[in-house]
Amino acid sequence: MKRTPIESLPIGVPQSAASLAQDARIYDSSCSPEARVYFIEREGGYYLKRAARGTLEREAIMTEYFHKKGLGAHVVDYATIGEFDWLLTERVPGEDCTHKLYMGDPKRLCDLLARELRILHETDASDCPVQDRMSEYIALAERNYATGNYDTEHFPDSFGYRSAEEAYAALQAGKSELKNEVLLHGDYCFPNVMLEDFKLSGFIDLGNAGVGDRHVDLFWGAWTLEFNLGTNAYRDRFFDAYGRDKIDENKLKTVAAAEVFG
Repeated sequence: MKRTPIESLPIGVPQSAASLAQDARIYDSSCSPEARVYFIEREGGYYLKRAARGTLEREAIMTEYFHKKGLGAHVVDYATIGEFDWLLTERVPGEDCTHKLYMGDPKRLCDLLARELRILHETDASDCPVQDRMSEYIALAERNYATGNYDTEHFPDSFGYRSAEEAYAALQAGKSELKNEVLLHGDYCFPNVMLEDFKLSGFIDLGNAGVGDRHVDLFWGAWTLEFNLGTNAYRDRFFDAYGRDKIDENKLKTVAAAEVFG
């Protein structure tokens, strides 16, 4: 996770973050145009995330829920100030999966990601505050189709779908098979899984988490292995290590059809 030293936090941060930042080193750790992320080097470390008003509430709720399960960061503060949401969390120990230690041993990393995902999906989520993630997920894809949002930047081959209309037809045909069955991460990619010496220390970026269909995380797990390692050689290994007994290729195609709409 990159860290660029900066002089101070921006004006308008919550008082909780301003207090922690006093006499501490501050870094910009942003990696997305949708949000700014700042690292406060104090004690074990803190991350402060800023995004558009109303966009971080779900992430705050699900991050604290994962923390209670021993799977995520403690939420120190969540606040809306003016045009922005602010989310302050304690740092999850370790480094994410893009670190050279983990990228340098792709087979071990692949197996670990599959194993930890299966464990996550077998976690009791009866008390999860988001019990119907799939209705939101499908509704977003349908809205994006209606407004012409067809992602050919992140998914240049559109997973074999030759047009938005073909992908949308596949989504409509298969969406009823996607079930709210397991605790999802929702964006299961290398940068969102934190490890210490090849042991899971927690998950981050949980704005898309909730109870949903396991094939969403399986899709992203296979995608991130190909994207970050530059090869599709680990797809079958990932699915084998997760457990083929739980994998439905038709559901993966439906999820792919949803994802091309962002």
